[in-house]
Amino acid sequence: MTSNTGTITIIGGGLAGLTAAVACVETGAAVVLHEAHRDLGGRGRATPPPHVAHDGAHVFYADGPHYRWLAKRGFVKGLGWPSPAGAAGLRFRAGGRLRRTPPPPMLRAQARFRLDAPVDEDFRTWASRRWGEATARHIANAISVVTYDADTGRLSAAFVWELFQRVLGPRPPAVRWVRGGWQTVLDRMAARAAALGVRIETGSRVDALPAGGPVIVATDLASAGRLLGEELSWTSGHCALLDVAVRSGRGDRTLVFDLDEGGFHESYTMQDDSIAPPGESLFQLQMPVRDGEPHRQAHQRLRVFADLVLPDWRERVTFQRHAVAKGRSGALDLPGETWRDRPAVDRGDGVYLAGDMVAAPGMRGEVSINSALAAARLATAAALRSSVAG
Repeated sequence: MTSNTGTITIIGGGLAGLTAAVACVETGAAVVLHEAHRDLGGRGRATPPPHVAHDGAHVFYADGPHYRWLAKRGFVKGLGWPSPAGAAGLRFRAGGRLRRTPPPPMLRAQARFRLDAPVDEDFRTWASRRWGEATARHIANAISVVTYDADTGRLSAAFVWELFQRVLGPRPPAVRWVRGGWQTVLDRMAARAAALGVRIETGSRVDALPAGGPVIVATDLASAGRLLGEELSWTSGHCALLDVAVRSGRGDRTLVFDLDEGGFHESYTMQDDSIAPPGESLFQLQMPVRDGEPHRQAHQRLRVFADLVLPDWRERVTFQRHAVAKGRSGALDLPGETWRDRPAVDRGDGVYLAGDMVAAPGMRGEVSINSALAAARLATAAALRSSVAG
């Protein structure tokens, strides 16, 4: 590629790339964004109507700077809220049956939100010492919805405990659903970027770092490593996914945490009836893949879980999609690791890294946003220095 001194080049048009593009162009910088695929959005893209489904659970948590940044620009306006009847469908699978509440020892653990967990010890060992092995397993499996991992207990105790308290702690949950899903948010971000002057080039695969101005690499770690000539990797999840729409039934559960096997089930039409035809309910289910387990076996366990939470769903199905997410569901920190130990945003020589497995706080998509904002600050400062020197 030719030199483009002063222009910020962004490689990747997913959540991180679009965040970086908006943040950079808002400072007055010249920005060009390259996306290898025909459509923007990366892993945040959804299927087209009438059934709008994402690759696994896609929600926002309104308790951090990432959300304030999105809200300030109107990207997350138009929220959907569960109906009281839908919220009453919350269940927990434990001991092979559905319960209205978690087992009492897990409830006692949930209340300990002021408790600090160690970074350098695995969660299973730390939690078992406090509440017993069964409760440690239940907590780890409950939070598999975020980790997409079948052995969450092996991860850093501090990492798991923070996620558990954010998602299932005693404070009011900060979860938010945008009507139309993440696709709506991404479309708004792309429209704002274009309106502010970002040059967006889709179907544009970049095989080498451009010379000249700052570069933000907002791809998955493997692709970023190939561009940078480095070995970039981090621990991530491995999960079987099922999107299924059915003709609505009275026995359908709306939200189920699987404390036995780490599965998760959620109704998205519960808070957004625009994503499926009238009279239908759209659900997303996930089941983490065990070490060495064939995908077909994980999908079979997922279908058994679906039989429990959606009685007779196979006779009522109107849409279904199976998938597997491996190494693309956000960063997981092992004992002794924190987000600061992940691949750094600043790679030197005016190159910056953004995405959901780099050195920035948050969980999953939040890491993409926070790392992109950090990369944008560094890139715009570098572009300014370049223009002054020129």
